Amino acid sequence: MSDTTSPAPLVPRKRPTQERSRRTFESILNSAREVLIDVGFESLTCEQIATRAELPIGTIYQYFANKYVVVCELDRQDSSTVRDELNEFASEIPSLEWPQLLEKFLDHLADLWRTDPSRRAVWLAVQSTPATRATAVINERILADQVARILAPLTPDQRDRRAMMAEVLVHTAYSLLSFSVQDGHDHELTVYELKRMLGGYLMLEEVSGHA
Repeated sequence: MSDTTSPAPLVPRKRPTQERSRRTFESILNSAREVLIDVGFESLTCEQIATRAELPIGTIYQYFANKYVVVCELDRQDSSTVRDELNEFASEIPSLEWPQLLEKFLDHLADLWRTDPSRRAVWLAVQSTPATRATAVINERILADQVARILAPLTPDQRDRRAMMAEVLVHTAYSLLSFSVQDGHDHELTVYELKRMLGGYLMLEEVSGHA
C-alpha cells in the first residue's frame, strides 16, 4: 500500500517450513476459527486458542503476536482459498460467458458463507481495528487483481477503472454475503439481489464499451 499513514499489515512472526510445524500452525488457525465462532472476536483470547488446540500458550506466541494477527491470517487463508477456486471457475468457462461465471461463482461463495459460520466471523473480526482493516484491504486487493484480469476482455479500454471496479465487486460481494447470513435475513433472496446488482453493473459496462 502506498499510503504511508496506513497501519503496517499484520502478519505472523514466522511461517512454518517443516511438516510438523505446519501441522501446529494449522492447528492454531483451526482452533481459532472454532473459538471465534463460539465466543466472538471481542471475547477471543490467545489463551482460549491454546486451550482448544491443546498447545502451550508460548507456542501460539511463537507464530502470532496477538489475536489480531491470528484473525488477519484467517482472512488471508480465506482469501487464498477463494482465489484458488476463482481460478478453477475461470478455466471452466470462457471469458465471453462472464454472466454464467459470475452467477456460478456467487452461488459457490454464498454456499460457503451459508455453511461455514467462520467466514462471516472472520470478516467481521478484521473490521475491528485500523490495522486489521488495512490488512484485510490488502487481502481483498489481491483477490480484486485476479478479478480485474478476468474482467479484462469486458473492459479493454478501462484499464485504470477496471482495478477500482474489481475492488467494488469484491467488497460488495463480501458485505452482502455477510448481510445475507445474519439472523432474520433471507439468504437466498439476498444472493439473488447480489447477482442482479453485480450482473447489472457489469452489463452496463459492456454496453458502454460497445457504444
